[in-house]
Amino acid sequence: MKRLLVTVLFVLLSTGLQAQKKIVISAEDITLEVGEKLPLEAYVTNNGEKTEDRVRLFSRDKKKVFIDSVGVAHAFLPGKVTILAITAGARHSFDITVNAPAISEIKIGNIPERIYKGSPVQFNYTVIDKAGLTRKDVRPQLSSSNEKIATIDPFGYVHSTREGEVTITARLDEIENTVRINILKNPVSNIELEVDNGEGRTGDVFHFKATALDDNGNAVVQIPIRYSFNGIADDVSTTASGLIRQDGSFVADKAGIYTVIASAGVASAQKTLRISPRNIQRKIKTVGQGMVSEKFTSDLWVWEGEDGRDYAVTGTWSADGTAYFWDVTDPSNISRIDSIQVDARTVNDVKVSEDGNVTVISREGASNRKNGLVILDTSNPRDVKIHATYDKNLTGGVHNVFIDKGYVYALSAGQKYYIIDIKDPKNPVAVSKFELDTPGHSIHDVWVQDGIAYSSNWSDGIQLVDVGNGIAGGSPENPVQFASYTYPSGDNHAAFPFKSKSTGKFYVIGGDEVFPYAENGSYLAGGYLHMIDFTDLDNPQEVARFEIPFAGSHNYWVDEETETLYATFYNGGVRVVDISGELMGDLLAQGREITFFMPGDPNGFIPNMPQTWGAQLHKGHLFYSDMHSGLWASKVEPPKAENVKIKTK
Repeated sequence: MKRLLVTVLFVLLSTGLQAQKKIVISAEDITLEVGEKLPLEAYVTNNGEKTEDRVRLFSRDKKKVFIDSVGVAHAFLPGKVTILAITAGARHSFDITVNAPAISEIKIGNIPERIYKGSPVQFNYTVIDKAGLTRKDVRPQLSSSNEKIATIDPFGYVHSTREGEVTITARLDEIENTVRINILKNPVSNIELEVDNGEGRTGDVFHFKATALDDNGNAVVQIPIRYSFNGIADDVSTTASGLIRQDGSFVADKAGIYTVIASAGVASAQKTLRISPRNIQRKIKTVGQGMVSEKFTSDLWVWEGEDGRDYAVTGTWSADGTAYFWDVTDPSNISRIDSIQVDARTVNDVKVSEDGNVTVISREGASNRKNGLVILDTSNPRDVKIHATYDKNLTGGVHNVFIDKGYVYALSAGQKYYIIDIKDPKNPVAVSKFELDTPGHSIHDVWVQDGIAYSSNWSDGIQLVDVGNGIAGGSPENPVQFASYTYPSGDNHAAFPFKSKSTGKFYVIGGDEVFPYAENGSYLAGGYLHMIDFTDLDNPQEVARFEIPFAGSHNYWVDEETETLYATFYNGGVRVVDISGELMGDLLAQGREITFFMPGDPNGFIPNMPQTWGAQLHKGHLFYSDMHSGLWASKVEPPKAENVKIKTK
């Protein structure tokens, strides 16, 4: 690759200042090959004079290009990536392009031994490049040696009209691979179709089973059966939408009449269902508020103290390192009872031990750059004291923490988490750590339940780690990863486990965090909640979503007893969602949202603008924090007596 030494100047006027700061990036031609590394030198000038200001470099896509702590760019995957250069008073962006390696191989697999005339079969292929990467950004040209027997479409489906042999070829540049297939006579004469229920509500999952039979009534195996549906909604202005999977699972979004069709070649069968409205909407009533109008509020935790009263703690964001303590025994009369200030700009996370006597708060933006966490004595929440501070290995900042059975799980510099023994809270000791070894790995959150740590690792998805459950022989001193799931967007910000009482299925809810909407300096969140079925730990499947238009998910809580999700959606407020029964498809479209509330306050830090952060159910009341208006308590009315849930098998 030809190299050209260039100096790129990025300029941004500091707000309210006459002086002009410039971020200077000195680098060779910023086009890299996969596997290549390139040091990026960055410094700041102010009115032409070089300053000591630190420049931080961030990659918008760490999977493709990762910038390490000393400013070296590591190229992992092909594509164009935006790099952000940030310092106090100036920021800008530039691109690094990673060239795509040449293609080396096209692999073909999973072609059925028997292919019957008139029954479409998908041709599966994998494109590999010279760097050993699987390439999904390129498609080979697919062709058939005899289109009178069978054709193949751009999506890889083989459509046969005659019996006989045909060769299917996949070609890309000078690389090709072929497979010989034999189209057999289709023995299917009819299809038997069964369903586990004849009627239900929107959001209920139906399971269809189709059996292909020959002229003698014998089952025909190894023949693909295709499922489809059509419908008429009760509201004629609404599309009768839904989702059907090729395992025969079906769910409807709207009330109406739906017909599900199973076909194999020319044979088909169908069944019709009556779908009723879900009708689970209920009112939510604001009970009380603990106003914080002087700064941004971050996360919350609510607990019962040893004195039998109920308390809450809230953090603050981009402020002065303060955490507030509240008496919430009477949710209609929330009162601030104490506060504590530490060396930090942000107290992002707050967590409380099971007995309520120990609280841990995270620190970011400390003046001495040590950051870390602070362990508090909250045995008397009206007189909070500091047990200890702990910053070893945590000086890069602690964004999130969790307490479980005498251990703190503390994020370190957004890359890993340390497990710290705080059974003696005055003498914390780190006992282990967990960190991925993937290129450009990062982490945002960790949640611990039943001896399993669920970490949210952005582009590496959700990681399940045994820290005492025993499923993989792990412990806090020896964390062992045993399952994971990665979704394509790479925006995994939070994770919460959920065991469904009505179905026995085990889900992990993965939440995004992105900010795609910006206008006139106002940023609105995006992203949604991914419902991932982890019942088979070796084969987790994403099965459903909950998404609010033009609002993005943040933190959330699940009440397993009532199978209810309480989710905060930043500018979309707090949302209450029915997650009973099997989950599949678009939960919002199915009418599973029970209620919502937008906690704007005219006296807020930013008036009348909801920006909900976290939610927690405690003794029948929903507590949630809002960045602009503090701590809130609400009550959702009980379910209507006539709303009897219909459960599918």
